[in-house]
Formats: sequence, structure tokens, C-alpha cells
Amino acid sequence: MAFRRAPCVHLGVILQLDMRSTQTSTGCPQPYFRPFHGIVRPLLSLNQSATDPNGKDEQSKPFTRKKRLQVFQSNLPLQSKYQVKISVCSLEREKKLKQGREGKRTMGSVGSWEETVRKAEKLVEEAMKDNDASHDAAHVWRVRDLALSLAREEQGLSLLSSNSNTMQIVELAALLHDIGDYKYLRDPSEEKIVENFLDEEGIEESSKMKILKIIKGMGFKDELAGSANNDLPPEFGVVQDADRLDAIGAIGIARCFTFGGSRNRVLHDPNIQPRSDLSKEKYMKKDEQTTVNHFHEKLLKLKSLMKTKAGQKRAERRHKFMEEFLVEFYEEWDGRA
Repeated sequence: MAFRRAPCVHLGVILQLDMRSTQTSTGCPQPYFRPFHGIVRPLLSLNQSATDPNGKDEQSKPFTRKKRLQVFQSNLPLQSKYQVKISVCSLEREKKLKQGREGKRTMGSVGSWEETVRKAEKLVEEAMKDNDASHDAAHVWRVRDLALSLAREEQGLSLLSSNSNTMQIVELAALLHDIGDYKYLRDPSEEKIVENFLDEEGIEESSKMKILKIIKGMGFKDELAGSANNDLPPEFGVVQDADRLDAIGAIGIARCFTFGGSRNRVLHDPNIQPRSDLSKEKYMKKDEQTTVNHFHEKLLKLKSLMKTKAGQKRAERRHKFMEEFLVEFYEEWDGRA
């Protein structure tokens, strides 16, 4: 069996062709398709003078992304049939990030804001590369996108959105929030990674302290301990809500079972009841707990703990989806479905 990978084309969306060629009875290659997850940079440009698949002259006006895609597909070799896998997240994601960054304004004194974000993204990929998929870089990208979106929706922060520092604080805090997470800590020095990064990037002291306060106050365990800090910056709510939204709904269910599997946790045991008197210490010690109990001990509580109106609104749908999932899960477990 031969393996081939076609080039990736960035069209404002993520595009990848993956082909595993096998011989059919007619001798023609039969493609195998695998979707791509992540963000890629342009590896090639489409030829502006390529033949229009409809036979029309398109040279008098710029090609749209849709037209470029049509031209690309029409010029594929006739003897091979390829399926194009498109992830539509990139176009909207890049648009949102540009709105949040507001060009190349800097928060600190070293380099541009764009450079700082790129370095933060590389730091995330490096620091979290050994984590399981419940707390990987993709989780961080989702939280960042959600946080920026919530910040634009939230009435209190919308008044501050003209100040680029607000959106920059939200973006950096969302990007760096899981670096040094106690669940994945391999070395005590990792707790200083974020602070060192902010210093190296020359982030001004007031912004730096806001980012560190947001990250420190994010955890569910701290809320259980009653150690909520009233001195948190206004950006805190949208970042925490974004992280909690990614912990519930369809994505939250997938992440919950992924994490439980990575720790060899029991899927479900009717004899082990969820803990009702949950303290910070008990929450952090999960050796004897099941994955399904985590829904009752944490995930189903998050909707009522959202800090922003925008977060509360989005949490409604995700919360309902989890409740419906659990009803089905218990019926199937008991053989009633």
C-alpha cells in the first residue's frame, strides 16, 4: 500500500488532501481520506491564470476563495478522484483574532503584538505537547476564540474594547491559562514559565499582573475552597467562562472521557456515588472516582457558575446536551435502551 500526501492550500479555510492509494479491480487508485485538524500556513498559491472550470473569462476580476477552490478542483488529474476536506474554522478565526489584536499595537516594549502572540502559541505547543487531548493546544485555541468572542459580546467589556490592551489581556491570558496546570506538572519550575515569558516579552507590569491574576483564579478547585478574589480584573470573567464552556457540551463530554481514559479511570460504577461534600482537597484527589461522576461533581455545576451574561447564554445549550447525554448513557448502561 502506497502512501501519498497532496499539498495543502490555505484559502481562508484549512484545506488538506490526504490520499492512501490502493489498487481496485479496474487498476485505478482508490483514495483514503483523513481529515486534518489544526492550522497550516500556505504551502502553495493557486495560479491566477488557471483555466476557469466553467469556461468563462475570470481574469477581469479577482478570484473569490470559492472560485479558487473550483479552479483547484478542476485542475486535479483526471485519473485520480480526490475528496477535499475543509475545516471552516480558519477564516472566521483569523477575522476574530485580527479584530482583537487591532493591527500591530504593542502591549509591551519588545517587538510587535503579532510577534508576541506567535511566540505564545509556540510556547503553548511546546509546553503541552505531551498532554492528552483533553488539555492540548487545540483546547487552548478554542478557549482563546471563545474568550475573544465573549469579550466582544459582553456589555461591560464592549465599552473597553476600543482599548487594545483589554483584548490583548484576554487573548494572552486565554493562551497561557493551562501552562503549569497541576494535573500535568512534571517539574516545579514549570509554574514560572508564564511569568518568565511575560517578562521576556516586555509586557508592562499592570497588564502582566492582570494576566497572572486571571490565570491563578481560573481553577474550579479554588472556587470550591472559597478563595475567590474580588480584586480580579474585568477580563477575568470572559476567560474563565471560555475555559468552562469548553468543559461542557459535546466537546466537554469528549474531553471528560479522554482525560478519564488517560488516567485509567473506571468509566462508570453504580456503587460509587458522586461526592456531594466536595472540598478542594477531595476534588484534587480523584483516584477512586469514575469518569461519569465527574459530570455530577463539576461539569453540571458550571452553567450556574458562569460570570458573564454572554457565557451564561452559551452555557444553556451545552448544559442541556450533557443532561440528555447522561439520560441516554444510564438507559444504555442498564440495558433499557
